Amino acid sequence: MAKSTYRPVPLQTTRTLESAGETFSQVFDARKGRGAVSNIQGRYETEQRVGFDDGWGAGEEDDADGETGALRTIVTEEIAKTIISRNKSPDLPFNVSLNPYRGCEHGCVYCFARPTHAYLGLSPGLDFESRIFAKVNAPELLRKELAKPSYVAETITVGINTDAYQPCERELQITRRILQVLDECRHPAALITKSSLIERDVDILAAMASRRQVIAAVTIATLDPALARKLEPRAATPTRRLRVIRTLADAGIPVSVSIAPIIPFINEPELESIIAAAADAGAHRAGYTVLRLPWEVNPLFQQWLLTHFPDRANRVMNRIREMRGGKDNDSDFATRMRGEGVWADLIRQRFDKAVQRSAMHQRGWFDMLDASQFVPPAHPPRASLSGQFNLF
Repeated sequence: MAKSTYRPVPLQTTRTLESAGETFSQVFDARKGRGAVSNIQGRYETEQRVGFDDGWGAGEEDDADGETGALRTIVTEEIAKTIISRNKSPDLPFNVSLNPYRGCEHGCVYCFARPTHAYLGLSPGLDFESRIFAKVNAPELLRKELAKPSYVAETITVGINTDAYQPCERELQITRRILQVLDECRHPAALITKSSLIERDVDILAAMASRRQVIAAVTIATLDPALARKLEPRAATPTRRLRVIRTLADAGIPVSVSIAPIIPFINEPELESIIAAAADAGAHRAGYTVLRLPWEVNPLFQQWLLTHFPDRANRVMNRIREMRGGKDNDSDFATRMRGEGVWADLIRQRFDKAVQRSAMHQRGWFDMLDASQFVPPAHPPRASLSGQFNLF
């Protein structure tokens, strides 16, 4: 399934940015409706390709593969082998997650999941937001997992890696079918999104919330629509996300605002305003993370900075390094979400005071979910290699 998208509109700039001994100095093109400004190669590529203009294609626009034409979004149906992921990260409030999609059309330039596209031999840049893989058998796999005699119910976080409510979900409805399975089995779930499409599933979520079995978080990184179009070009507008919070809250669904990521001198000045707006919309809890730059996200973000904010690019990166022990990124579980040092402490204090003023809470929202009501689904019949169902 392929979808047409906007024709790219180049915005060319040449700037220099020093980063850990590497100098970023080249021409970048900002494409309308896309977050990344390049299609850098993944870290597992064995061959390296460098674009070269020999004059034959002068004046033409290329897509992410160097072919002339608009950059389209291609959605590929994938038959997954497993669907539930488990983690032991001490800084995460959940142990189990489920992701219906790989890649995300929202195009958030800061997305920590971008490097996962390198596993597929694709770029964490434009490929990540234009080549989407949909796990069409996810609901069936989930049902089989829940039916195992050894399964122990605990909250499943849906869409933590890439958004479970990205545009192709309108047609595929994989996330909705997953929620139907969880609702049927009285299984607790948590969702996080920046899409208004979650409102479609209020009927299921409200029923689950009545049993204390669902919570939702809406990510708002900025209230400025112009900045949002650069940061997260195909996600819902900030105003629309505030309406989502109101809709969920009015339906009795516990809803939190996630201010993520906080980027110094970009959206960091809005911290208090976002908390106040979310509280006014009905959010009962709040959380935040500071910008992380793992693997290919680092050069992608710095390219984006040079393209959209060349006047403050070095200033932003210097502040990030102050919060990361002098490095562009630090994966230490103790500090990776909040940073360290004076500036990280200042952000934490500002956040704490703003949450107190808004009468919201910061922690404990996973604790409110009830897994004791879980009812395993009927064990699905097994199919033989010939396609016939086995009776035994």
